[in-house]
Amino acid sequence: MIKERMDILIEYGNELPHAKVYYREDWDTYYFDLLGKQFGLMSKEATPDAFITLKGKPEVNETLRETYKDVVPGYYANKKHWNSIKLETTEITDEELKRMILNSYELVWANLPAKIRKEMKLNQ
Repeated sequence: MIKERMDILIEYGNELPHAKVYYREDWDTYYFDLLGKQFGLMSKEATPDAFITLKGKPEVNETLRETYKDVVPGYYANKKHWNSIKLETTEITDEELKRMILNSYELVWANLPAKIRKEMKLNQ
């Protein structure tokens, strides 16, 4: 189940415009990349401890942590802006995880310089 979920999330990340998901050897993790900016990290192995770390608005992150036991402050990340979600969770569906990935992607996209966002939108 965890391996299948990881494959689904990697595929989804790669479908987002200008994004790519790849194994980053120096960090030993799957890296969700938007034009050189991180919008997610995911464990490399499908174990019960596997997780994905995604960016979110601080107030939304708090709500998610209060709502789901499998959502915790981001591992190796700014705990205010990032959450880690256990991939073995049954509380959160793949569709909800995809929405969280999209939200993280959009937050990072919004922080890119306006010139880059405009150029990239024209090239879609």
